[in-house]
Amino acid sequence: MEGSPAGGVSLHNFSARLWEQLVHFHVMRLTDSLFLWVGATPHLNNLAVAMCSRYDSIPVSTSLLGDTSDTTSTGLAQRLARKTNKQVFVSYNLQNTDSSFTLLVENRIKEEMAAFPEKF
Repeated sequence: MEGSPAGGVSLHNFSARLWEQLVHFHVMRLTDSLFLWVGATPHLNNLAVAMCSRYDSIPVSTSLLGDTSDTTSTGLAQRLARKTNKQVFVSYNLQNTDSSFTLLVENRIKEEMAAFPEKF
């Protein structure tokens, strides 16, 4: 199912070693939305969603699952929603939420988006 035809579901997986930690990424492109899972182990500890609104330049977002005080998933979902103009679900499942590390994670996602735009 890796790379389904237009209009279907497309799956894309990639990994990167960031600060000596192997980080896995799972992208599921749906018709008008995107699901992104980021983690080192197969857990779904949190889930956030963001989407653009015609009433505000900042995408609206909310936490659907997990600790609402951890804004890593919601912030990443907002930035990706703005970039893709899609509804974006993000599950960030890494212990390290240091801003420098999350920036590395986000930059790796953006590199993959540039290399494989059809997957996003």
